[in-house]
Amino acid sequence: MYKALMGAAAAVALLGAVGAAEAKTMVYCSEGSPEGFNPQLFTSGTTFDASSRNVYNRLVEFERGTTTVKPGLAERYDVSDDGLTYTFHLRKGVKFQSVKGFTPSRDFNADDVVYSFERQLNPDHPYHKVSGGTYEYFQGMSMPSLLKAVEKVDDQTVRFVLNRPEAPFIANMAMDFASILSAEYADKMQTAGTPEKVDLEPVGTGPFQLVNYQKDAVIRYKAHPDYWRGKGDIDTLVFSITPDASVRYAKIKAGECHVMPFPNPADLAQMGSDPDVNLMSQEGLNIGYLAFNVRKKPFDDVKVRQALNLATNKAAIIEAIYQGAGKVAKNPIPPTIWSYNDKVEDYPYDPEQAKALLKEAGLEGGFETDIWAMPVQRPYNPGARRMAEMIQSDWAAIGVKANIVSYEWGEYLKRAQAGEHQTLLLGWTGDNGDPDNFLAVLLGCDAANGGSNYAGWCYKPFDDLIMKAKTVADQGERTKLYEEAQVVFKEQAPWMTIAHSVVYQPIRPEVQDWRIDPLGGHYFYGPSLKD
Repeated sequence: MYKALMGAAAAVALLGAVGAAEAKTMVYCSEGSPEGFNPQLFTSGTTFDASSRNVYNRLVEFERGTTTVKPGLAERYDVSDDGLTYTFHLRKGVKFQSVKGFTPSRDFNADDVVYSFERQLNPDHPYHKVSGGTYEYFQGMSMPSLLKAVEKVDDQTVRFVLNRPEAPFIANMAMDFASILSAEYADKMQTAGTPEKVDLEPVGTGPFQLVNYQKDAVIRYKAHPDYWRGKGDIDTLVFSITPDASVRYAKIKAGECHVMPFPNPADLAQMGSDPDVNLMSQEGLNIGYLAFNVRKKPFDDVKVRQALNLATNKAAIIEAIYQGAGKVAKNPIPPTIWSYNDKVEDYPYDPEQAKALLKEAGLEGGFETDIWAMPVQRPYNPGARRMAEMIQSDWAAIGVKANIVSYEWGEYLKRAQAGEHQTLLLGWTGDNGDPDNFLAVLLGCDAANGGSNYAGWCYKPFDDLIMKAKTVADQGERTKLYEEAQVVFKEQAPWMTIAHSVVYQPIRPEVQDWRIDPLGGHYFYGPSLKD
């Protein structure tokens, strides 16, 4: 037992015998209270950690610590030749959890899948408007226009019919909003006149089931005794809600929690040498970049874009801005996503070659431009103003005078959306592990008109590759297309790729086999506690 807990009677009363070999209780000092326990209704990672990631399962799921999709409640799936029909073959013998007032009478089956999607898809579904009836992720993923039908074929088979081919569809099915809820529980709560209980007192098939929740204080779970993957090492899971990052660190030092999210950057150096903390880190699923507005001169000339890439000392930026929490980016997708092309070579820091290219572009005497700098810190860019100043200095060395421009954050995005900028700093964090979530959303021709393609770059050879990849089901073939697209991107240089930031995860040394989730989640089935 932790010596720190020996004298902490209050903490023991709250959290149980943390760390005791026989107790197997893991305590997670979470950053806030969940908005609810139904991941269909909310979009915050706090709610996902408290619900979808530990209480529920999906038809397919992400391999822990990766963006690789693996079977979940569906053992396998088939895709029709035209890419419009996905048939999921469901796992047999999967048990739902029990809660006060509900004990399941049957195993998971196709009715649960149809209920979980029809509730979000069909405005006339009896549950559609329960608990506010807003399904932000489902809407945001264009599911209402993508899904033509969700049909039960038999108890163990469900068919999804699409209105158009969508290669990222399987990755989308692994996202939190696609969690499977119990139709039987929903029916019973509706009959009882308490349908909202489905969203507040969750019943899933996942590794942990909710025991009780005290708002802004603690959430208790126990291991699902009949979990279909088998019971994990942790018997009891406690979320000790601790909004202050410094307090979370103090609690992990004192042994009052085993895992904490989102450390204060100012604490990282101390954590790194702290014997009470194992400070894990991993490249994040993000990209920080500078976009050239290719619709404006001289950025319509690829030689100018290449020259400014060559003129920028990215290694110095990483050292000064990210202070160890970032790595130089060479592709528009992070290396944690499949199809990342590691053979792509980044532009070296070479001011003389940059000058030569400017001369070839007819700009030997340089030119004047703007660099837009974000007014806020983001995960992919912790210091945009300072970054802009460093780029400004580098570009001055080849005769390019850059003026730094900034606006209030909302105004910044609004003006950028309108294409007012010449160059701007921005970034992106992915949320389903599919390259399409970066390449099409940020660099495709469709996104150049009112979307998130702030370079305004619409280059047919690139767009043809990513659009074809979107409609191809085979991941190996998609990988080849995306790898080729990254080569085209690098040569055309609509952006200056700058950094992928690093995610930090402090855990107690007693925690074994913890894996950082590249999508930002916290999973407690798989890790164990050393006796």
